[in-house]
Amino acid sequence: MDLTALGVTQESMTAFLQVVMIDLTLAGDNAVVIGLAAAGVPKEQRGKAIAVGILAATVLRIVFALLTTTLLSIVGLLLAGGVLLLWVCWKMWRELIHPESDDRGTDVMEGEAPSGAPAAPKTLKSAITQIIIADVSMSLDNVLAVAGAAHDHPSVLVFGLALSIALMGFAATFIARLLERHRWIAYVGLAIILFVAAEMIWRGGQEVWNASGAEITENGLEFGEPREKAEH
Repeated sequence: MDLTALGVTQESMTAFLQVVMIDLTLAGDNAVVIGLAAAGVPKEQRGKAIAVGILAATVLRIVFALLTTTLLSIVGLLLAGGVLLLWVCWKMWRELIHPESDDRGTDVMEGEAPSGAPAAPKTLKSAITQIIIADVSMSLDNVLAVAGAAHDHPSVLVFGLALSIALMGFAATFIARLLERHRWIAYVGLAIILFVAAEMIWRGGQEVWNASGAEITENGLEFGEPREKAEH
């Protein structure tokens, strides 16, 4: 079957697969963070903390999706987004090589007592505050990664964000357990996010360079009109 007749190219399929792996990796990571934050809450209130966390993550993904696709068109922000994703990769790498907390987070998400030592007690309010703060960072990370992978493919971007919300709302715990049993999936996801970050930095750096009008000449580095303007 010729998929190109349906507008499906090799580039769009690559972007699609990258987005799916990014969503799988970050949805599981988000579930662990929510579970860990809720671990210290009294058992009868954990469900409420988790529900608020998932709802906040869903709303934040929608809000950031509406903002990010516009903001990334501003010169310099694509570069900044790529640098932020590098930091996300570093965080994920540390969590992958020190996975002791993963079981605790997914245990709580499944309604069980956290494994290991008892979690430090906390109020429902403090747990929800911690979850929302974490959600702000992780939702922005997710949207940036998906937008970076799906550049020039709006349909892939929309699908990726919808999948992210669906996974967070309905399958986050399952994904977290899947990543826990099959660590290689998380490593593949990390490698893809690292690639997307590097590509965003490269493209963002070129945008900044062109916008500055910088040019290397025999006399050294000189600045003139931005290239886009100079061409017209």
